[in-house]
This record gives sequence, structure tokens and C-alpha cells, in this order.
Amino acid sequence: MSKPKKPTLVKLCEMLPGQSADCFAQLVEKTHRSTRDGKPFYSCRFRDPHRTASVMVWADGGFYEDCQARWQIGGFFKIRGVFSEHEKYGPQLDVEQVRTVLERDRDDGFTELDFMERSRLDPQMMLAELRAVIAKEIADEPLLALVQKILAAHEAELKLLPASARHYYPFAGGWLEHTLSVVRSCVFLADRYAAQFPDMKPPLNRDLVIAGAVLHDIGRVKELEVSVPGQPVRAGISGELFGHLFLAYDLIRAAANDVPDLNPELLELLLHVVVSHLRIPEWGSPRLPCIPEVLILHHADDLDAKFEMYARCLTRDTTDGPFTERDPVLGRPLLKQRTV
Repeated sequence: MSKPKKPTLVKLCEMLPGQSADCFAQLVEKTHRSTRDGKPFYSCRFRDPHRTASVMVWADGGFYEDCQARWQIGGFFKIRGVFSEHEKYGPQLDVEQVRTVLERDRDDGFTELDFMERSRLDPQMMLAELRAVIAKEIADEPLLALVQKILAAHEAELKLLPASARHYYPFAGGWLEHTLSVVRSCVFLADRYAAQFPDMKPPLNRDLVIAGAVLHDIGRVKELEVSVPGQPVRAGISGELFGHLFLAYDLIRAAANDVPDLNPELLELLLHVVVSHLRIPEWGSPRLPCIPEVLILHHADDLDAKFEMYARCLTRDTTDGPFTERDPVLGRPLLKQRTV
């Protein structure tokens, strides 16, 4: 006797009317209602990045108690159902089976990243390149060990982490994309200014610039809560109380306890680079920069953040006319109709 045919696994947005298939979806709405004759039910909505479908969970339908007790807004589910397009109510799923997503579903292609705005670049490849760059460019072995240790300890979070909650690179993988770009610029600028000012005493510490570039926003892993893909990223309690600079200070100092060969003065300077890289109090810096390495990081960081904001504004604008809509972060419209 042959085994039953395994249902097709498709994206929710690709399901056709009348098609029965499995799909992964995120629960974004769950509302308790009653029919006219008093029978309870739940009106739910499930989504993927390109479609949202309604699901009715009736009290006598087999999923009511599970929906009531265990279905959480923002949770991910594997659903087997029949898709339809209702003339009045839009996309619908008649659910045959449903369960929360399990770790083994990753083998079938499930990833939270599919439900998030994310970097156009693969986070695993960005992380691999970042590791390769620092292994090549940081000569001080204990300092390199510290940076590698911190990246390894937070690898999972960094793949999902935005660079900021809403200003620049505010999407999954944004921290990696921004950090990698800043590191590349800092490598170039450190070499450029070390060559231009060879007699500066003390000389520019190239390792310090690059390590600071990697870790300048590492405090975001403690500041931001990335708990529900597809939902707004917000600062947690510690993030609101202290901000990413002080959280980075504690994180780096704690990690340094496990690198006994690290030069204490180098650690102190690294902490200063990270804490002061915003440069002025108006931008959130608790201290003014006291060493030139901070200047390189500050301007590389600021340029990359602002350029991404410009690029995103120009790329996404769909309005008519020579200018974009006023960007709420930049505080101005940008000229988009140019011939040169």
C-alpha cells in the first residue's frame, strides 16, 4: 500500500483558490466574537510578507481551545488548509490542521527573516565577511580574540538585529550591513591618515580603529528587543534606561574578563572609542573624543548611516514630481528627478 501523498508546501501568497496545501504564516490578529445566536468563535488573521488571510475558528471546529489558550499574536504556525478568495472578505483559509512552528521546520525552509523587512544581503555571508576582515586587519591577537568572542556570543541576535530602531538600516540584518560598511571605510581611512601623518605621536592605532568600528553599536543587542518579527522594534527597559553606549561598555568590559592577555590600556581606549563615537552630547555622546581614532570611526559611521537614509528615501518614494515626500527622519524632501 502506497503512502499518502505529502501535501504541497507553498507560500501563503502563492496559494490559488481551491488549492489545499501547507504553508507557514504568522498570526497577526485574534479577536473573540459571538454569532447572533451566542455561539463563540475567534476571527484570526495570518500573514506572510505579501498576503494576509482570514481564518475562522469555531467552537465546535476542533481548534477552538488551542486557539484560546496557546495561539499568541506574533507566533508562527504551520497551517494545512484550503485557500479561497471571498468576494466581500478577501483571502480566506479553511484550516484542516494547524500547529506552532517547530525547529525541524527550518529544514523545510522556515525562517523568521521571511516575515521581516530585511537587508538585501545575506546575513550569514555578511557575518562571514566581517570575521574575515577583522582576522586579516587586527594584528593585536588578544584584541582580535575579544572582538571574535563578542561576535560569537551574539551571532544569532546579530543576524536579526537592525542598526537602529527607525533611523538608519532599521531592518533585520541592518546591524551587520551597517557595521560591515563602517569597518570597510575605517580600514581605508586608518591607512589613509596613518600614511598622511606618519610622525604623529603617539601614532594612529589602526587596530583600535577597526575594533572600535566592529563594536561601536554592539550595545544594540542589549538595547533593542527583536522578539516578534514583523512588529516594530523597540528599546527594552535597559535600553530606555541606559542606551546602547553604556550597555556596550558593560558588555565589552565583561567579555574582556575572559581575555587575560589583553592590554589594559588598549581596553580602556577601546571603551573610550565606543562610548564617545557619537562625538558630541547633542547626538548622545557622554564624553567628547580624546583620541583621533574616534574621529575616523565617527565620520565613517555618520556618513554610512545618513547615506542609507538618503538611499532608502529615494528608492522607496512613489510620488509624482521632482521631489520625494518629506522624509520624517531626514526632515526634508530629496530631489529625485535629475539627468546627471
